Amino acid sequence: MKKRWMSVPVVMGAFLLATGCGSSNVGVSTSGNASTAQSKPVTITFLHWRGEDVPVFEKIISQFHEKYPNINVQMQVIPSNQYIAEAQAKLTGPDGADVFASFPGAEFNALLKAGLYTNLSGQSFLSNYNPKLISVGKADGKQWAVPYQVVFNMPVYNKTLFKQLNLSVPQNWPQFLHVCQVLKQHGDIPIVFAGQVSAGQFFNDMVMNNVPDPNVFEGLMTGKSKLTDPGFLKTFEQLSQLYHGGYFQKGALGTSQDAATAIFAQGKSGMLALGSYQIANVNEDNHNAFQMGLLAPITTNSISQAKYLGVDTTTFMLGVNAHSKYKKQAEEFIEFLSQPNIASEYANGTDQMVTVKGVHYTVPALLEMQPLLNEPLRFQPMYTLTNQQVVDAITNTVEAVLEGTNPLIAAEEGQKEIDQAISLK
Repeated sequence: MKKRWMSVPVVMGAFLLATGCGSSNVGVSTSGNASTAQSKPVTITFLHWRGEDVPVFEKIISQFHEKYPNINVQMQVIPSNQYIAEAQAKLTGPDGADVFASFPGAEFNALLKAGLYTNLSGQSFLSNYNPKLISVGKADGKQWAVPYQVVFNMPVYNKTLFKQLNLSVPQNWPQFLHVCQVLKQHGDIPIVFAGQVSAGQFFNDMVMNNVPDPNVFEGLMTGKSKLTDPGFLKTFEQLSQLYHGGYFQKGALGTSQDAATAIFAQGKSGMLALGSYQIANVNEDNHNAFQMGLLAPITTNSISQAKYLGVDTTTFMLGVNAHSKYKKQAEEFIEFLSQPNIASEYANGTDQMVTVKGVHYTVPALLEMQPLLNEPLRFQPMYTLTNQQVVDAITNTVEAVLEGTNPLIAAEEGQKEIDQAISLK
């Protein structure tokens, strides 16, 4: 995700800002009027991947500063495409981050197994959250992390361009292919694909109705399900249709998230195969040049056959490092972020929906997305997998299909990787 911010002065704050995707330390140290007596200031580190949120977090931390004078907060940002590989190293040792964000699924499971989470069960601030939206941060009946964001992992589409071409949101697979064909004939890129970030993300939308039973994904990790099963194979065949139809941009697998966003922002493509979290970045790139919406491909022959109308994820899971020397202060910071007025400030400042109850959305894009919470949505299937090798095998299969490999052959090769991973357990 993009890392764009400017250094701004803050009273009693020290900023350690770096620009560009390669940045790893972005700091703002603040202090405020603490409710707990402390003899001397302490500094806690907040580790996350959302560099684009830094300006908003700076303002929020400044307010935290006013309440807790002896707690300094320093942000460290790792680019999202490096976060999984680097986060665990940043959390171990005596100087590891105190508060950290994580992705659900395999990464959460790995960090939990590594003993890096502090049990947050019983914390009063948990009552500020929608309990259904933070359940992915639970394990063994305990709340280890608190998902802060609700993300819709559905392609963003150019509503203005669709209107110009008299296109409606497709309600089935033939209509989706028709939309892609019309866009291509008009000289537009039907689907901009950020394969360098995760070839598996678009797979979530494609598979949500082809394999509607969530137990099938758990079965991949136990051997009860196979990538060659009909639902998975249908998904790979449909991805192959899109590839051979020329509906992705050239070099899709090598396209970064920033590059894909920039292409889409130019207004000459129909869909950006990422999610709601990129809307703010598109608006920043093109100064709100066109209207956007969210569109999940319906892979069934009719809408009545579709169990789900989209994919969502509760992510940006806030946790306290079990090795932190300042757990109390770290918990106070998460408690501050959990207040509805602060969560509202974060949501409207970053164009992100949140899991906190009582949030007042004012941004048009968020107001448009809010009704989606009442639609039949599926939690991102790839995040239900806790075995990273299985996740990698699926991603590798998608990549192979989008390089032109026969879907069945790609699925068989992917299944071999899964079988090997299972045999090593």
